[in-house]
Amino acid sequence: MGTGFIIAIVVAIVVAVLAIMAYNSLVALNQRANQAFADIDVQLKQRHDLIPNLVETVKGYATHEKGTLEAVIAARNAATSAGSVDDKVQAENMLTGALRQVFALSEAYPDLKANQNFLGLQSQLTDIENKLAAARRFFNSAVSEFNAAIQQFPAVLFAGMFGFKARSFFDLGEERAALDKPPEVKF
Repeated sequence: MGTGFIIAIVVAIVVAVLAIMAYNSLVALNQRANQAFADIDVQLKQRHDLIPNLVETVKGYATHEKGTLEAVIAARNAATSAGSVDDKVQAENMLTGALRQVFALSEAYPDLKANQNFLGLQSQLTDIENKLAAARRFFNSAVSEFNAAIQQFPAVLFAGMFGFKARSFFDLGEERAALDKPPEVKF
């Protein structure tokens, strides 16, 4: 055995160890992102489960607002059937817009605004929205770590070979501008 052969074996072993380490690291980061998305799904399911009760409560007070309530139900159905992250993001943004319209209705109907059932559902939905925001932040952090890892050396050499691709963020899109805007206080 020559020195060249030994060097080739050592190099092959080093490359194999780097590939195994990169693969294991990417699998762990991908699983973390999957778990974070599952946490979002739990919050979304709770949100979706509240919506029919909210719509029924509003129906009793705002019977001629049928179009708004149908839009909420349609947006909810689209959100529950969305599959990919991008589809879920788009559907959830539509649902959020539809829910804003329902809560805007409460301003026009003082009896609805004072209804304890409506207030309870609104409070539960607000709580879920806060938990959902935290779950989105955790998911986006996990996706950011994963996306960075597949671009770093030595994983960049093996990521494509192992089928790892950059993941999409759960981006709020246009809703982000509304959330980043400071609240207006009027006296």
